[in-house]
Amino acid sequence: MAAPLVALAGAAEPVTAAEFAQSMATFAPFEPAPALAVAVSGGSDSMALMLLARDWAGARGGRVFALTVDHGLRDESAAEAREVAARCAALGIDHAILLWAGPRPSSGIEAEARDARYRLLEAWCAAHGVLHLLLAHQREDQAETVLMRLRRGSGADGLAAMPGLVEHRDVRLLRPLLAVPRRRLRALLAAAGEAWIEDPSNRNPAFLRVRLRSEMAALAAKGLGAEPLVALARRLGTARALAERDTAALLARAVAFDPAGFAWLDRGLIAAAPHAIAMKALAAIIATVAGAYYPPRNERLERLLAALRQGLASGRSLGGCLILPRRGRVLVCREPVAMEAPIALLPGEDAVWDGRFAVKLKPGLPAGLTLGGLGAAAPGARGAARAALAAVPAEARSGLAALRCAGEIIAVPALGYEAEGWRKLALPAVIFRPTRPLTGAGFTIV
Repeated sequence: MAAPLVALAGAAEPVTAAEFAQSMATFAPFEPAPALAVAVSGGSDSMALMLLARDWAGARGGRVFALTVDHGLRDESAAEAREVAARCAALGIDHAILLWAGPRPSSGIEAEARDARYRLLEAWCAAHGVLHLLLAHQREDQAETVLMRLRRGSGADGLAAMPGLVEHRDVRLLRPLLAVPRRRLRALLAAAGEAWIEDPSNRNPAFLRVRLRSEMAALAAKGLGAEPLVALARRLGTARALAERDTAALLARAVAFDPAGFAWLDRGLIAAAPHAIAMKALAAIIATVAGAYYPPRNERLERLLAALRQGLASGRSLGGCLILPRRGRVLVCREPVAMEAPIALLPGEDAVWDGRFAVKLKPGLPAGLTLGGLGAAAPGARGAARAALAAVPAEARSGLAALRCAGEIIAVPALGYEAEGWRKLALPAVIFRPTRPLTGAGFTIV
């Protein structure tokens, strides 16, 4: 049975459309007639965000899609999702319920559910061509994040808490409400005559955030409530944004990326950069080449930076990459033993191999195609393809993306190579699109 719908009036002023538009301007530009997806649990924060987003998009000729993830962790969750669907229908908002299927972990369920939620939401957006996914994190959520990271001993970047904008492979995650207190969102719903669902898990002390809310109440009585914690995040966020700007400038000068998936570094520029900026640059380079989202641990990056400053006398491996000195420059390429195994390609479906290369197999191509690393094999390339292969450093060749059929290499797109008999079939493009781009939007403060 669904949790009861509630509607509470409060003394706070409702969030205005003008305030929301000012917040959304932080994430400009948008396409004409923007399409927005909103993650809607049915709680007060997401219901208010849905109303604000509907009006914002409608004023610009766009539309909003509401997405509710049913984790299936409570008996009431399915009924709650249907209740949200009914409210959306009454408001004229398209709605979809996304189900979390598969086995559940015996521990760490909170983190696993969060990861599953993002996977489902982002997959829906990618499938429907929606570029912007709005999340309803608000001021108290931001304060709780600061407190959580203080408990974990996070550094300055971590204490900047949640950014307003995160760019993923297929969608941007937008948090336009980070500066807005919950009471103003509930005041908006009360003024609009809209109700929301109170999730009983928000009172379950088994979850860390619930316990933190109890601590927040005690801290607020001592003058350390949401406002000073959010102010701390904002100050550190400003510092982080400036550091990321300087890092992007260094990467633009010091890194030459090859679309085949490897990079050349100017060792001198990296070594001469301020320590914090050089560390951020190395983290970005290694994560990008490896197709990873998270870079190696700081202590390992520290050792690499020290070696670069001393001249990098010999090669080393780090974070799934090889870092090799080459005639005054440094080659960073994928480490063969760390690469993902080849993946099967299905006609008409998108695929990503090794977190680095994206492909969509066209209908009409034969079954049995795979995408994987070139490895030690050498295609029977001639002419321009042979010259292209010779231009790739030997250590980077095994990491090139190769299409195979029945185990035989039929194409190496980075080389412009296609085997005889396959050229007329219009083989798909294989594009270097790593999980984490070398530079992104930077830390964004709302």
